[in-house]
Amino acid sequence: MNPPQVTAVMLAYGAEPWLVDAAHAVLASTGVDIELVLVDNGCTGDGVDVVKGLPGVRVIRPEQNTGYSGGCNIGAAEATGDWLAFVNSDAIVAPDALAKVVAVAAEPGVGAAMASIRLAEDPDLINTSGNPLHFTGLSWAGGNGEPASAHARRTVVPSLSGCCFVISRRRWAELGGFPAEYFAYHEDTELSLRLWQRGLRLEYVPDAVVRHHYEFSRNDRKLYLVERNRLLTLLTTYQGRTLALLAPMLLLTEAAMLAAALAGGWGRQKTRGWVWLWRHRDWVRARRRQLQAERTVDDGVVARMMTARVAPSNVDAPPGTGVFNAVATGWWALARPLLRQR
Repeated sequence: MNPPQVTAVMLAYGAEPWLVDAAHAVLASTGVDIELVLVDNGCTGDGVDVVKGLPGVRVIRPEQNTGYSGGCNIGAAEATGDWLAFVNSDAIVAPDALAKVVAVAAEPGVGAAMASIRLAEDPDLINTSGNPLHFTGLSWAGGNGEPASAHARRTVVPSLSGCCFVISRRRWAELGGFPAEYFAYHEDTELSLRLWQRGLRLEYVPDAVVRHHYEFSRNDRKLYLVERNRLLTLLTTYQGRTLALLAPMLLLTEAAMLAAALAGGWGRQKTRGWVWLWRHRDWVRARRRQLQAERTVDDGVVARMMTARVAPSNVDAPPGTGVFNAVATGWWALARPLLRQR
């Protein structure tokens, strides 16, 4: 049998110290027929010039920085493979990793599959084995810092990590890719929810190892986009009944996030997200109509994968998290049984 035809999509922006290593690793993949589409969103190092001369590589240079969402869409549009593998430019895939993830993604009922993302400085530790999804839209790197041996079983996950996942090109086209309006952050969560809402599951493949040079950072633009896009995902993917049942907790979460933003000095970024949503309300309504029309299962099915506890290990939990978790757990216990499951 011929090996699966895979197009790996990778983005480059800024210094990109690991880009050449990441590209070489993708091109050395075994068990697949591989090509690499590299989208140069504004790389300031010499990595793109090195990579563009490698066999099997095509470089696309948009006229401006299109962000993670737009860049992935541009790269995927250039793909010729039956499968799309989205790989971060600081992620080093093991030779057999992509073949293993493709094999799982190809199984009936699977919408997409992700690799076992390890911390590059210690590959025996997990960076993420799938991202937990709080019912308020919060998400984080699942299992970060935990032994990989504790995540050695293949599992169904609530949300994919955008660091390294595989989806069929046909399904990606059906979904329309990532919404370019997100620019960056939370688009992997939105894609995951949309796959679940089509009755498809997401799989974590433990023996498909990827070493990720992970560094959690905060900056004003990131804080703005993360919070704006979290709300955008809630407003467009959740059913009206779900939003009504969760309204008190969603309002409490907004108050808590605003308090954290003001205390952390990024209150302006938090309120900017509200302003964007209001100014683009027509687009938000249209997006909501689209996503609700294309779903095939109710939120009750998806709710089984969600959590009521905020417990990230890659960042320090803000003061009051314990109280928030207690309230959220109680509310979720009341609301979840009321969500339809079809």
